[in-house]
Order: sequence, then C-alpha cells, then structure tokens
Amino acid sequence: MTSAIVTGASSGIGRAIAADLLASGWDVTAIARDPARGGLDGAHLVSANLLDEDEAVAAVAAHRERAGSLDLLVNASGVGFGGPVDGYPTKRFDITFGVNIRGMFLVTRESLPMLKASRGRIVNLASIAGLRGSAGVIAYTTSKGAVVNFTRAVAADWGPHGITVNALAPGWFPSKMTAGTLEAKGVDHFANAAPLRRIGDDQDLKGAALLFASDAGKHITGQILAVDGGVSAV
Repeated sequence: MTSAIVTGASSGIGRAIAADLLASGWDVTAIARDPARGGLDGAHLVSANLLDEDEAVAAVAAHRERAGSLDLLVNASGVGFGGPVDGYPTKRFDITFGVNIRGMFLVTRESLPMLKASRGRIVNLASIAGLRGSAGVIAYTTSKGAVVNFTRAVAADWGPHGITVNALAPGWFPSKMTAGTLEAKGVDHFANAAPLRRIGDDQDLKGAALLFASDAGKHITGQILAVDGGVSAV
C-alpha cells in the first residue's frame, strides 16, 4: 500500500483528492484544522493549524510515527479573502500567505526525509489566479503565484533525489472558498468565460493528481497544469 499526506483535506479540492486516493487503496493521512469534517472514512485524521510551525511539524511527525514512509505529499490547504489593495487588512494578507505558502513550505520541508527514501512525489495546489493578475484578490493571487515558483524551485532542488514536484492550477470549482462568489455572480457567469462552457466538479482534478502520483508521471517535474476548462488558453 502506498502512503500519502493530504493537507486541507476537510473540504473542497483537498477532500476530493484524499477521497480518491482512499478509493484507490492508498494509506492517507488527512491533515486539516478539523479533518473529521471531511467525512473521510478510512483516512488517518490529524488536526493541525498550519499557521503554527510546531503544529505543522507535529502533523508530519504523526504520519511518520504511524506509517513510517511517505510516497506522496499533496499540499492542498489554502485560504483566500477578497478586497481591493487600498485598505486591504494586513492580518488577512499575513494569514493568506501563512496558510497558502508558509504552511506548504513547513510541511514540505518536514516531509523531505521520507520522500527522499521513497523517491516520492509532491503535488501542490496552485490556481490559475497565480498565473495572471486578478482584481480584488491581491493576497490570494500573489500567494498562488508564489506556489507556482515554490513548485519549480523545489523540483530543481529535490530532482537529484528522484522526487517529482508539480502543481495543479484549478480554475473555478465549487468549494467553501468560492461559494459566496459563485452565488453572487452565478455559475453561468464563470462557465460562459470558459471554452468548455462549464466550471469544474469533484471529478475533474482526480485524474491529473493521479497522473503526477503514478508511474506514468515519473518524468514530469516542475510543471504547472491548469485544469480550468480552457480559461487560461484564451
């Protein structure tokens, strides 16, 4: 059985990937502030606030003590707050970077010894918002841009250890984070902006994540795959 850690596993994309790994027979440690909320039957639940370095370190240590090895790390934890640049609260900016990039760094750093031993894989959750400018989401867009280059930098550093590091860049998907915007503007507003005339669903990231995690993806590293219905292509 292959072993995985999934952060942000209680909801949204993180939960969908964790559930698919479980269904495919993986041993999964689900890390989130409230992992039980995800209803992930069969996962090993670890509660951690990734804004806290001690909790992030302890969460990875809990997986190591239980499973002893790690084949796949999925960094899916993320937050986002809207608002214009002028007047944007510093606290919200700090929280966004703390979860979206600093927490990712901490979990990734602590996972390195296990990943080196297994020549493992890392899949990070970026966003198409990190590939271009987006109005009204200064902290989220900037932090996801950081995830893009974090992915490339770690791929370059850890490639000699046989570790592949890639990122998924989703477009619009239903989630707790996007629910308010989708309700306010309507799903059709975002679907009509995509060549495929739809937004994503729970199935659309599973194949991409499993590609990066499987033998079929062993020669792919440092890449950012947009899963957005074609939005970033036009």
